[in-house]
Amino acid sequence: MSASFLLALATLASDPLVSGLEPGRRPGPYASIVAVGPQRGKSHCFICETADRPMAVVFARQPTDALASLVRGIDRELIAHKSADLRAWVTFLSDDQPALDPRLVKWAQDQAIRLVPLGIFEDAGGPPSYRLNREAEVTVLLAVKQKVVHRFAFRPGELTDERIAAVLKAVSATAVTK
Repeated sequence: MSASFLLALATLASDPLVSGLEPGRRPGPYASIVAVGPQRGKSHCFICETADRPMAVVFARQPTDALASLVRGIDRELIAHKSADLRAWVTFLSDDQPALDPRLVKWAQDQAIRLVPLGIFEDAGGPPSYRLNREAEVTVLLAVKQKVVHRFAFRPGELTDERIAAVLKAVSATAVTK
């Protein structure tokens, strides 16, 4: 391989990844099958029940340790911002819901995820209107009054402790936005 080709690849890999709705856009309804949470086993639309409340929506492809760290942090934010009625959930993107479901149940138990429901959207591409990048292992959308205010996207290996802290700071700020 030529040096210029390798440089081009390195530049592409370091470019920020764009995934999910742009700030200012309204998140549309979609249903996922709940794997962990009060509606377990049912198709449920979390967006529909959230209405104007502040929300953190996480789209993920695999249950990883880094994702668990993020979700535990969101669990803590739900407690800290209970009076703001902050809503949060994780939607896993998969073409094989029956195989992923028991893995998520075990992962949630092993990782001590308590409050954040986990659902499975039965298409690895995600809800089409959300424009999720297939390179993104994790996409986070934060919204207030049905408008996206922040979006974050991470390729495999990019969800570091520093980036998790930045997302959680934005979640906290979103929760107190009127």
